[in-house]
Amino acid sequence: MTRSRVAMLLAMGIDNFGSGLFLPLALLYVTRVIGIPLVEAGAAVTLGTTAGLLMPPLAGRLVDRAGPRAGVLASQLLQAAGISAYLFAHDIGGVVVAAILLGAGQQLFFSCLFALVAAVAGDVPKDRPFAEVGMVRAGGFGLGGLTSSALLTWFGDSGYPIALFVDVLTFLAAAGLVAVFIPPGRRFAPAVRVRSGVWRNRPYLTLILLSGLFGLSLDFFLIGTPVFVLDRLHAPTWLPGAILFLLTVLTSAGGTVALRLTRGLSRISAMRAGSALFAAWCLTSVGVLLVPRSWQVPYLLAATLVFAAGDLVFGPRSGALAEAAAPPEAKGRYLAAFQYAFTVAQVLAPAIVSLFSVAAWLPWVLVGGCACLAALGLGRLGPRLPAAAVAPIQS
Repeated sequence: MTRSRVAMLLAMGIDNFGSGLFLPLALLYVTRVIGIPLVEAGAAVTLGTTAGLLMPPLAGRLVDRAGPRAGVLASQLLQAAGISAYLFAHDIGGVVVAAILLGAGQQLFFSCLFALVAAVAGDVPKDRPFAEVGMVRAGGFGLGGLTSSALLTWFGDSGYPIALFVDVLTFLAAAGLVAVFIPPGRRFAPAVRVRSGVWRNRPYLTLILLSGLFGLSLDFFLIGTPVFVLDRLHAPTWLPGAILFLLTVLTSAGGTVALRLTRGLSRISAMRAGSALFAAWCLTSVGVLLVPRSWQVPYLLAATLVFAAGDLVFGPRSGALAEAAAPPEAKGRYLAAFQYAFTVAQVLAPAIVSLFSVAAWLPWVLVGGCACLAALGLGRLGPRLPAAAVAPIQS
C-alpha cells in the first residue's frame, strides 16, 4: 500500500472520529449549552444542511480544475471553521452561521471524497479502495461516538465544548495529512469544453436516483431506529446505541470480506443484492411488532445483521460504479453530482420517520418499497451503462 493511500485512510479515520464526536450531539449542544429552544435549533441546523445543497456543482468544477485534494482540504478547513463558530455562538444567528459553514464543508467533503479515493487508488478497480475507506470511516465515526458518550458521562454538559474543541483539532490534523502526504495529482478535466454534462446523461442520472433510494435506507436507519425502538416499542434506552455499535463493528471490519465473497458478481448484481437485503431488513424489522416483548431485543439485533450485509454489499460497489461510469474529462463533476443521491435522502428521511406517528408499519413499507424499486431499476439500468463499468472486479 502506497504512502499516500495510508495517509488518506488515516486522514479519513481521524476526520470521521471528529464527526462522531459532535454530529450526534449537535442539537443537544445548541439546546443545552447555548440555550436555544429545540424548534429554533432544529430550524437553524436544517438551514445549514439545506445550504450545503449548493456545494456539489461548485465542488465538481473545483475537482476537475484543481484536483480532488484541493476540494477535500477546503472542506476540512470549512468544517473546522463551522465547529469553531459553534464554540463561539451565543444566539440563533451564531448557530445559523455555524450550521451553514459546517453544512457547506460536509457537502464539499462528500462531493470530493469519491474523486480523491479514485485518484489515490490509481489505475485499478476502485471497489476495494472504496471498501477500505468505508471501513475506516465507519470505525472512526463509531469510536468518536463512544468517546463523546464518555465525555458527557465524565464531565456532564462541560463535555460538549471539549468534544467540539477536539473535533476542530481532528479536522485540522486530517487536513495536514492530506496536504503533506497526498500529492496534488492531475486535474481530471483537460483544457477542453465538455460537450455533454451530467444532467444530460440519462443513464447516470438514473444511477443517482436509484442510489438515492438505497441511501434513503441508510438515513432512515440512523434517525428512524431510535424513534421506532424507543417511542413505538418502548424498548430499553440502551438498545439504539447497541444497534448502532453492532453496525459499526460489522461495517468497520467486514468491508473487504464482503467484497471478496461477492467477487464474482457484477457491480449491478451486487447493488441489486444489497437493495434486496435492505428490503428484507425492512420486512424483518416491521415483523418485530408480532414478536413477544421478551424476544424483541435479540430479534432487532439479528435484524441489524441483515442491514449490515446490505450496506457492505451495496456501498463500495455503488461508489466504484459511479466512478467507472463517469467520463474521464468530467469525472469531478459527475462524482459531485452523484453526492445528490445521498443528500436528497438526508432531506427526505426525517419526513418518512415522522410517519411513525401515523402507523408503526408505514415507514417500513415505504422504505422497503424504495429498496425494491432500486433492485428492479438497477436491473433495467445495467445494459445502459458502460460494460467495463458494470463488470465484476478484475483484480
